[in-house]
Amino acid sequence: MLNNLILVLNCGSSSLKFSVINPKNKKKYLFGIVERLFLSDTYIKWECYKKKYNKIIGSNISHEDALDFIIDYIFLKKEDIFKRIIGIGHRVVHGGRKIKKSVLIDDKIMNLIEEASIFAPLHNPANLIGIKKIIKKYPLLSKKNVAVFDTSFYQNMSNVSFLYAIPYYFYEKYGIRRYGAHGISHQYVAYEASFLLNKKFNSLNIITCHLGNGASVSAICNGICVDTSMGLTPLEGLVMGTRSGDIDPAIIFFMYKNANMSIDDIEELLTKKSGLLGLSGVSSDFRYLESNYNLNNQIKISVDIFCHRISKYICAYTALMDGRLDAIIFTGGIGENVPFIREIIISKLSLLGFKIDIKLNFSIKHGQHGIVTLNSSRPIFIIPTNEELAISQEAINIINNI
Repeated sequence: MLNNLILVLNCGSSSLKFSVINPKNKKKYLFGIVERLFLSDTYIKWECYKKKYNKIIGSNISHEDALDFIIDYIFLKKEDIFKRIIGIGHRVVHGGRKIKKSVLIDDKIMNLIEEASIFAPLHNPANLIGIKKIIKKYPLLSKKNVAVFDTSFYQNMSNVSFLYAIPYYFYEKYGIRRYGAHGISHQYVAYEASFLLNKKFNSLNIITCHLGNGASVSAICNGICVDTSMGLTPLEGLVMGTRSGDIDPAIIFFMYKNANMSIDDIEELLTKKSGLLGLSGVSSDFRYLESNYNLNNQIKISVDIFCHRISKYICAYTALMDGRLDAIIFTGGIGENVPFIREIIISKLSLLGFKIDIKLNFSIKHGQHGIVTLNSSRPIFIIPTNEELAISQEAINIINNI
């Protein structure tokens, strides 16, 4: 009999994932994803009782539109599942200064999530849309909604890692520091890696690469995240789908003074029109970029820059490993499913003792686990992330303690 099920909602910047999971036996009873939000031909794929469905639901579809479709078209037809849900877990990117761990959601928490939107302008507003919609649609579960934060994984970073070299006053008064993101994913694959390496988590030294429309790298030394590529907001770090990642801050001054751009226009440019989209000039969708990599020189350059930045971060983070690096982990939509990207990145890491098995690498995709290096190499693992499972387990632990 189905029991102790958790509905997990993950409203991302360009996608929306939903799952109904038993956190104890890890079984998913219903799950799906809406992709290409705000683009043409937004579509949804879902699976229930091993039956698969897909449907184009329109163009330029928003998070709210997608949630209405999921709730009114899919959820209402699965009463046998939904009457056994005991709580709802929400992925929230940024907890800001005040929220350091997973919490039950109430009005105060929603206000704090909204306040933290200044640090995650592409994510927290989307997360709040999901929270408010679910509470409205399922009022009987309104007091059993749990927020699980990406920033929680980085709470033990030292001030050497999280402080910026600006007057300390700005940290004390405004909380300007590096918070990180994708923490749920990095933590999940780190625990999986400790199992694969047969190491205790508190002795684990790995570098984890979450590569998707948003992308980040984390350094985990003795089981503690000691540094991560994202910063005050998810704009810092790697080149991403539409985000610039690291740039010279003076570029902002130049755009303002010489290109006559407003601050709002610059913010939109760096968060929504840069990265792979800005460099390629055509798309942020990696499926398109992969298929045209050898056909369009501008696309090739943009993808090569993406890989170049990742390789640089991995090499830099080896300095934080306390003399031993156990493995590198790839996860996320690109990290799991685009072998030629892994090949380009790993080809730049031979000085660190990494050698790829090209045939093995190209055989691992579509949600598969595996190792892609030669026997003479340090291991590089492909570990599909499972943020939904991690969120469901956090949620049920909190709900059971109410």
